[in-house]
Amino acid sequence: MPVQPLPLGFVFRSRAKDEKAPADKAQVTLSKQPRDPQAPKGRPTPKRSEAQSQRRSVAHTPTNRKEAAKRQREERRQALERQRQALASGDERYLPARDKGPVRKFARDWVDSRFNVAEFFLPLAVVILVLSVVRVPSIQSLALLLWLIVIVLIVLDAAVSGFRLKKRLKERFPDENRRGAVAYALMRSLQMRRLRLPKPQVKRGERP
Repeated sequence: MPVQPLPLGFVFRSRAKDEKAPADKAQVTLSKQPRDPQAPKGRPTPKRSEAQSQRRSVAHTPTNRKEAAKRQREERRQALERQRQALASGDERYLPARDKGPVRKFARDWVDSRFNVAEFFLPLAVVILVLSVVRVPSIQSLALLLWLIVIVLIVLDAAVSGFRLKKRLKERFPDENRRGAVAYALMRSLQMRRLRLPKPQVKRGERP
């Protein structure tokens, strides 16, 4: 039989290309095939709550500096509003740092439960000021004497109140940090009761 000559390309063709070609074709064919909906995706499907929280976080993420500044202003406004409501209601969660804690709360209640001479300073000062402008020497002398009496009473009341409150705090909170609580209470006693913040939570004469 006559021998057919083989083409040179068939003889010297690279076997590596022949081996790669079917694999490449198979990969392309597999990639074009639609994925079975029941087949696993290679990662767990997130829960609906997790997916919703992720979508909300992405939706609320600021995209530029202007939006971020607006977001910060809004958060600051909400924090101030919560703080204002807490000062009116006494909610410990949103009170300023200087008013937080059981020690400060006890100091406030202790001051609010009693009469303090210092809280009447402003109305007494108005009366004394009116008396001092009267062009009568005896009345002016009386106004000066009233000034001295009011100041002495305020100092004595503050000294006695500070000593008693310090003793009560030591008995009530032996292991708590009581630093600054007495000064905090004395500053509160200088304010009129209706103007105090946080608002008083106890009545006069009620034991805190």
